[in-house]
Amino acid sequence: MSHVLVTGGTGFIGYHLVKAIRKRDQEVTCLIRKTSRVEQIRPFGVRFIEGDISNRESLMEPLRDVQVVYHLAGTTKALRRSDLYRTNENGVVEVLEACRRLPHPPVVVLVSSLAAAGPMPVGRLCLRKVEDPPRPVSFYGHSKRAGELAAESRAADIPITVVRPAIVFGEWDKDCLLMFLAIRRSGIHLVPGYRRKYFSLIHAEDLAALLISAAERGERLPGRREEKPDRGTGYYFAAGPENPTYGQLGPLIASALGKRTLVIPVAPPVVWLVAAVSTVIGRIRRRPQIFSLDKAREALAGSWTCSSEKAQQQLGFQVAAPLAARLKQTADWYFDQGWL
Repeated sequence: MSHVLVTGGTGFIGYHLVKAIRKRDQEVTCLIRKTSRVEQIRPFGVRFIEGDISNRESLMEPLRDVQVVYHLAGTTKALRRSDLYRTNENGVVEVLEACRRLPHPPVVVLVSSLAAAGPMPVGRLCLRKVEDPPRPVSFYGHSKRAGELAAESRAADIPITVVRPAIVFGEWDKDCLLMFLAIRRSGIHLVPGYRRKYFSLIHAEDLAALLISAAERGERLPGRREEKPDRGTGYYFAAGPENPTYGQLGPLIASALGKRTLVIPVAPPVVWLVAAVSTVIGRIRRRPQIFSLDKAREALAGSWTCSSEKAQQQLGFQVAAPLAARLKQTADWYFDQGWL
């Protein structure tokens, strides 16, 4: 596995993955678009090749002599449902079909999402396991699940492992930055809804380590449906061992910032109203917003928790630092970069 291809390598998770792979002295090719910003990973000495995950012909050259493909490219927000499926489902199809053309298809590690599996009930802490039947609640979750199903249908020809991360945070993350900014500026942490909801999280460095282990020795999706494998074969959840409630997460972030915060629950009707307004603004500006009606569905649906026990047992996965230390590491980086 000396040469790998990373799609989505210029993104936040891609940065941490490329950095980790290069530390292992493996050759890395990153698939990029003409508009991709590559400054943050250029120092790692990777090769850049232009291509498009919606066009399998453009993928043949980047796939040349590659032993592993880390497919990170995807979208978490869009103006239309079809845009989510075009990237999160059709993009997977095109990458896998390109791999299937090769005489010796590479190992593919598909980065999906906990959203594809769905939430757990509110009120008490319980962790979703890979063998639990998927029940996505958002358009985003359904689109990521569609990508997983596309992988399952091609697993007879390609060795594929699917990793579903929980909430990912860390350096270069602009989504979680908004939560840090809100707490730093206002000292207030808003919690959607009144019922207790728990959340699993993972720092991007820990996720990168898990992805590499999954490529090297992970379980693969079953190649033949008639074998009737155990549900969840070839799947891993990626999450740390701590599962705070959303209300507890605010003070943890505040502590990382050296501040205190006031936790305020927000009534569900207000959450829906804010989400609707944000969605309309996004359509007017023709730019999807971080918070939308689709994200409101996820925010109010239940607890977003999962167990990484399978990754621990099969891959030896362990997080490198506690959640509080990782949040402090992230906050310090934001400060150093002038983002806070």
